Amino acid sequence: MLSGGGTGGHVYPALAVAAALVAAGEERPLLYVGSVGGMEEGIVARESRLSFRGLPAAALRGRGPVQMLRGVSTMVTGSLVARRLIREVRPAAILGTGGYVCVPLFVAARLLGVPTMIYLPDVVPGLAVRLLSRIATLTAVNVEDSLPHLYGQPTMPRGRRVVVTGYPVRAELFVQDRAACRRAFGLDDRLPVVLVYGGSRGARSLNQAIKELLPVLLERCQIIHVCGREGDAGWLEQTAVGLSPELRGRYHLYPYLEAGSAEAGGGTPAMTSALGAADLAICRSGASTLAELPAAGLPAVLVPYPYVHQDENADYLVRRGAAVKVADAAMLGDGHPQAGPLAQAVVRLLEDPVARQEMATQSRALARPHAANDLATVFRSLATRSAGR
Repeated sequence: MLSGGGTGGHVYPALAVAAALVAAGEERPLLYVGSVGGMEEGIVARESRLSFRGLPAAALRGRGPVQMLRGVSTMVTGSLVARRLIREVRPAAILGTGGYVCVPLFVAARLLGVPTMIYLPDVVPGLAVRLLSRIATLTAVNVEDSLPHLYGQPTMPRGRRVVVTGYPVRAELFVQDRAACRRAFGLDDRLPVVLVYGGSRGARSLNQAIKELLPVLLERCQIIHVCGREGDAGWLEQTAVGLSPELRGRYHLYPYLEAGSAEAGGGTPAMTSALGAADLAICRSGASTLAELPAAGLPAVLVPYPYVHQDENADYLVRRGAAVKVADAAMLGDGHPQAGPLAQAVVRLLEDPVARQEMATQSRALARPHAANDLATVFRSLATRSAGR
C-alpha cells in the first residue's frame, strides 16, 4: 500500500517506487491511498495504473479553533475509515510519502500491527512527517541534511531506523538526448535555453517577475516557461505579443507539461524534455528540485516559496555549488527590475558558460540514479518480513 497527498512532490515518489517494484517482479497488488478530493487522485490516474482509494484528511496546524476542531474530527473519521480499509485489503506494509492523509492511515496501521515506512522528500519535515517518523517502523530521507531537522540533533537517536535513499525521479532524466529535447520545442541550438517553472499550479510572483524581465532575458536566451494552470498564461501571452517578432519567437509558454518523456496529447512535449533541453533553470525549490536538477545536471537560480521550508532545500544545493538563491520578495529589487537580483543572477550565468558548466558538474554529482530502486528494495524487504511473520 502506498500513500501520499497534498502535492506532486508527495505523489511522484510513491509512483516511482511503485514502478520500481513492478520492474523488480513484485506480484502483490499495489494500492494508492490519498485524500478525498485531493489533487493526487488525478495525478495517480494520469501517471500510473494503480488503484486509488480516498481517506478523509485535514490539516491540524495554522488554523483557528473552529477549523482546528473540524480538522481533528476529520482525522478521527479518517482513522476509522483507514482501519476498515486496512482490514479489507490486509497490506503487508505501507509506504507514506508525506501529507496529512498519511496520519490517519499510519495511526490505524500502528493499532493493527501493520509495518510502515515514512519518506521525507524535503530537507525539513512538516508536522505530519515529524509525527509519523515517531510511530513508523522505518523512516527514509532524501538527504542526510534532514537528520538534525527530523530529530533535533545531528545524529540519529538510538532505536530509530533511518535510511538515506535520495528522491526517486524518472530514469530518462539521467539519459536525455539534448538535441532531441530541443527539437521537441523547436529551439535554436545557437542560443542557451532557460527553463522557468513553479510547479503544477505555477508561482504567481515568479511569473510576474519573468514578465518584467522578458525583454532583457530574451536578448540573451530562449525561454521555456511553464507558468501553471491558474490563469497566468493569458497575461503572459499578452506581454509576449508586445515583443519584437524575433524575441517573441524565443519565448515558449505552456500552462503545464506532463511529467513523462513521451509527448502528451496534441504533440506537446513533456516536462522531462524541458529539463533535458535547458542550460539553466529558474524555479522554486520544492523537494523534487533536489533530485530533478541533479539528474538533469542543470544549474539553477532558485526562488524559494517563502511560506514553507523551501529555503533549506535551496540552501542544500547552494552550499554544494549547484545553484544560487534569490529571495522571492527581492527578485526585482527596489529600482529598475532589470537591475534587480533575479535579472543580475540570470544574466551573469547566461554570459558565463564556464560558471554554468561548473554548476552543472556540481549538480550532477548530487544525483542518486538508484533512489527509486533503493526505496523499493527497503520497502519490499519490510513487506516480505511482515508477510513471513
